Amino acid sequence: MDVRVKLFAGLRERAGADELPLTLPDGARVADALARLSDVTAGVSVVMAVNQEFADASVVLHAGDELALIPPVSGGAATEPAYVRITDEPLALDALAERVRDPRAGAIVTFTGVTREVSHLDYEAYLPMAERQLREIVQAAIERHGLCAAAAEHRIGTVPLSEASVAVAASAPHRGQAFDGAREIIDEIKARAPIWKREAGTWIHPNPPAVPRTTTSHRSGTRPPGAEPG
Repeated sequence: MDVRVKLFAGLRERAGADELPLTLPDGARVADALARLSDVTAGVSVVMAVNQEFADASVVLHAGDELALIPPVSGGAATEPAYVRITDEPLALDALAERVRDPRAGAIVTFTGVTREVSHLDYEAYLPMAERQLREIVQAAIERHGLCAAAAEHRIGTVPLSEASVAVAASAPHRGQAFDGAREIIDEIKARAPIWKREAGTWIHPNPPAVPRTTTSHRSGTRPPGAEPG
């Protein structure tokens, strides 16, 4: 399949063109395109967008897609205002903080939630819904608190003792905005994201979300099977 790669600023100068055609096998991801363009992006931290929507390396490409590679902006690192990721790899807080660095920001606040008291925790997520919920949560915090940028990552799979299961970073012109934004993000993730952890052999949701009730299949005052009590 063929995709179009848009290049800007220094990347455009390296390639000698503002757009490159790229032929990839069906099912290829953004990561595969980056590997093919490593000579162009070497040493540069880029933000990716597919069809004008920010994307990470795991996004699957399709024939005719436009992949844009965005180099660092003048005065600061390349940032995506709302960045989220769910991964089975260890979380790197420094890299997440770099995601939200912005020349307008006077404060960057970070938070990590780590496994404690037990040897490990197991996490599972309804990935498509969880990623959408995380993005909505982060975007809402940016708008509500006037953040420059914000990012959130959650780990799935086995998370050993003292390792991070969730990480949040927020940047803002003033520290109060950054603190409030970061706190809102982690609180909302705990309350809304369909992510569960297994502790002592039992799968639980930190704060079970409300389950819509129906009058046709459940009596008033009862809860659907499997729903957690409020």
